[in-house]
Amino acid sequence: MKILVIEDEKLLADSIDALLSKKGFEVEVAYDGETGAEYAELGIYDLLILDVMMPKLNGYEVAKKVRARKCGTPILMLTAKSGLEDRIAGLNAGADYYLAKPFDTRELLACINALLRRQGAQVNEVVYGNTSLDLSSGMLVCGTNSIRLSAREFDIMRFLLQSGSRNLSKEIILARVWGYDSDAVENHVEVYVGFLRKKLSSIGSNIRIEAIRRMGYHLEVDNS
Repeated sequence: MKILVIEDEKLLADSIDALLSKKGFEVEVAYDGETGAEYAELGIYDLLILDVMMPKLNGYEVAKKVRARKCGTPILMLTAKSGLEDRIAGLNAGADYYLAKPFDTRELLACINALLRRQGAQVNEVVYGNTSLDLSSGMLVCGTNSIRLSAREFDIMRFLLQSGSRNLSKEIILARVWGYDSDAVENHVEVYVGFLRKKLSSIGSNIRIEAIRRMGYHLEVDNS
């Protein structure tokens, strides 16, 4: 699960990063609203943790920008402003939950898990066409046939399955799977897509990974 933390208090942001990383989440941090909005609008995260009072863009503005892009990623808003009107403003801006500072780390984790469950992020499999991806075992399954995916193959296949017919650019796949700080290049995506195509074929899947020049990849179901 990939979480973006947008928080200008560096000490707090880094402590949330450390806490969530220890719990097995992939975490990226932005320290101002403008950068955070650019990251969030990519739509590659499972959850956004968003402060309200930040330079360049405040949390309300970031949430509105994200929702204007039709991005349904859950938003957990963190703020020292805990008045009723502030909570209403946060929810109206697009936040799913409002957590007042200071907060107990147990409450933060409980909120995160609740939001992920609400979005169906804790399901055991993702299904498309006649094929499913078992999220607990990393097995790609079609009928009685199955094949295990490597960690990188699993991440790409899951992203493709969740996006379905929506095109994913190579840049977005790189950011989602390898991370912003990686030295990986677009050729890495092409290589792993080739691996996945062979594995899909080997189990008799009716899913095709289609490439569109300059737009990226999407899935299609062959009904023939």
